[in-house]
Parts: sequence; structure tokens; C-alpha cells
Amino acid sequence: MPAIEITKESIEELVALIKAQDQEELLPVLEKLYPADIAELFDDLELDEAVYVASLLEPQKKVDVLTELEADVKLKFLDGYTNDQIANDFFAYLDSDDAADILNSMDTTQGKEILRTLEDKEHSKNISSLLKFADNEAGGLMAKELIKVKLHWTVKQCTDEIRLQAEEVSKVYTVYVVDDYDELVGWVSLKAILLAKEKMTVDEIYNDNIIYEYTYTSGEEVAATIQKYDLVALPIVDAFNRLVGRITFDDIIDFVKEEADKDYQMLSGISGRKDTSDTVISNTKARLPWLIIGLAGGIASSLVIGGFEEELTKNVQLALFMPLIMAMAGNVGVQSSSIMVQGLANNSITNSDVWGKLGKELAIAIINGLVCSGLLLGYGYISGNHLDIMMTVSLALLSVILMAAVIGTIVPLALDKLKIDPALATGPFITTSNDLLGLFLYFMIGNMFLA
Repeated sequence: MPAIEITKESIEELVALIKAQDQEELLPVLEKLYPADIAELFDDLELDEAVYVASLLEPQKKVDVLTELEADVKLKFLDGYTNDQIANDFFAYLDSDDAADILNSMDTTQGKEILRTLEDKEHSKNISSLLKFADNEAGGLMAKELIKVKLHWTVKQCTDEIRLQAEEVSKVYTVYVVDDYDELVGWVSLKAILLAKEKMTVDEIYNDNIIYEYTYTSGEEVAATIQKYDLVALPIVDAFNRLVGRITFDDIIDFVKEEADKDYQMLSGISGRKDTSDTVISNTKARLPWLIIGLAGGIASSLVIGGFEEELTKNVQLALFMPLIMAMAGNVGVQSSSIMVQGLANNSITNSDVWGKLGKELAIAIINGLVCSGLLLGYGYISGNHLDIMMTVSLALLSVILMAAVIGTIVPLALDKLKIDPALATGPFITTSNDLLGLFLYFMIGNMFLA
């Protein structure tokens, strides 16, 4: 826990000190705060005030604060610095993957200028090499900084090299072992190196049982691997099994959080990842397409209702249960599709599981449908509605629940097969389609039994 409790009142006091540029009072407080706590302050500061706070921090802590900021806030904060300052005051201390993430959000011209200005040319080269990978691939998530030793080295050579390499690696989790062609062959623990005699070679003490992924592996698969084997770091190799980087658990946590945020927004009918700080036009573009889909669905539903106008005239009570049918269809569809999307995201659903999952969802839908239909019949009996009307509505409700469960299960699986994000299956898409089909099925059953 920090020495200073972070509360709304303490943040207000700090902001007041910052605005007054009371350096004497600020310095002791900032020294006691973690980078994540300082990053929280930036939401309440103007750009020049945030730059002032950063100027009071030690170089590494200033960079740690930068990594804690949200992507859009990072860019706004860096607007307060020249390209030379960004390169040598920030990028020089950043891990290559964090620097590459920032560059991917920047203007291409500015990014090139920052890399050219960076004094550490090897670091610049490492950052540049990551830019060719997609953000959701292992290559785009990995950092180039790691510690590796050769298979034929002596333990003394290892310790000397580890000391040199550790200067560039902020967190040492594992020492990787490669052959003369830089191919990953295993790993060796620091404990094994410390306990071994100096003249022993690495091939006498290393462990060849190592888990790794390729640069083209998806971020979701990497997250599943790290979670399955409880890894703190995962080595990444190229197509020729050459060690090129590593992904640490904190990086994959950030990726999973971003994907979860994106999927949550897609469930709500928002394309891409949007923040409250995005422009009105940007947010409108993200939301409007789904609202138009909902509008089209509403028009189609009205046409369905118009097509059964005669049946509604004969049995006016059918109209009373239309909202119920639409709501239940949408809810069941979203429930089923959400389970499928979650299973596809964490790789717990395979091709061999498809029919089993569909059967399970149908079984659940049958039980839920029977219970809800029974409750509806009970309500009809208590409220004095006509038995034939209530029997028809209850049968329609059971049918609609089954239909919605099937659609909610199949659509995400179909989209996944087509390499389309299955999160698109939920939210407005499923709700609108199930409303429409549910109404159609409702009136068809009503027409059959009440004609």
C-alpha cells in the first residue's frame, strides 16, 4: 500500500499543490506515490501541469508513469515534449514493446523522426522491428529485451553475460538457452547457474522442456497459453524457431483488458474501442451503424405486425404479449451468444465441441422455456385471460426461446469460421434479428391455433 492513501480529497489537495507549483511540498509526496497513483492525477491536470509534475520525477519513474496512462492520455501528455525529448527522455527507458505501442498510435512521420533521434540505435532497431507485427499478434505484444545464453557456454561465461544483458532488462524472470543458430532449445534457472561450478557448461544444467509461441500466434492463444501453464514470461520464436522476444504476464493482462473492453463495447453496439475523450464525430461513427441496424429491424418488425393485422383484429389480446415475446427472444439470444463468444475467446470451444455445445444450449432453452411458459400460463389463469389465448402465447414463448437459443449459439460459431469477430453476434445484431424472427414465429403460431 502507498504511504499516502489515495482518496478524492487527497487528489484534490495534490492538484492544488501542482497548480500552485509548490515544489517543496510536492517532492516528498511524489516520492511516496507509486507511478500508477501519479498517473491518476493526470486526469485532473492540464497538459502544462502534467509536464511540470513529470519534471519533478526521476527519469525511470517518469517513464513508469507514462506506461500507466491510457493510450489516448499518453499521446496528449507527449504533446508537451519535442521529438528529441520523447526519444531520449522516454523511449530510451521504455521496453521495446511499450515504445512500439506508442509509435503505432502516432503519426508515421513523427514516429520515424523519434526513432531517428533516439541515441541508442540498437534500441531503436528493436522498436522498429516490432512495428511490422499486428497489435493482436504475439510479435506485436512481445518485447525484445530478454536474457539468453549459448548452449556450449560455461557457467562463468553465463554469469558474465547475464550481468551485461541484465542492464537492458528491467525484470529478469528466465534465462533462455539458444544454440549457435539462435534457435531456442530450453531454459536455465538462476538458481541452477548459481549452484553450478564455473567450469560446467550450460548443456549440463539447462532444461529442454520449454513452452513457446510463434510471432504470428494470436494474442488470444498467447493469453490462453500463459493462463494454462501459469507462466510469468513466454518466449516467442520466429518461423525458424529463433528466439526473437518474450511476452510477460503484465503485458498479456493489458492485452486481455483491452480485448475485453472492445468486446464489451461491441456487445453494446459500438464499433471498435472508444473512450469518453474521443470526439463527437468519432463516437457517432462508432455507434450510428448499429442504430441503423436497429432501426431497420424495427421497420421490418412493423411490417411483420402489419402482415398479421387481420389476426390481431380478431385476437386483440395477442398484441398485449408482443413486448414479452420480443424481450424474451432478445434476452435468450444474447445469453446464448455471450456464452459462445466467451468460449471462443478463451479457446474452450473446439470444432469437436460444436454439436455438444448446441445440444447443451437447447437443453437449457427447453428447461427455461418450459418454466417461463408454465409461469405465463399461471399468470393467465390468475388474471382471468382466455385459456386458448394463454395456451397459444405460452407455446409461442417456448418456441421463441428455443429459436433464440439456436440462433444465439450458431451465429457466433459461423462468424468465427468466417474469421469475423464473434462479438459482433451479440448486442444489437442478435437482439434485432431475434425480435424480428420471434414476432414472426409468434404470429404464425397464433394464426395456426386461433384461426
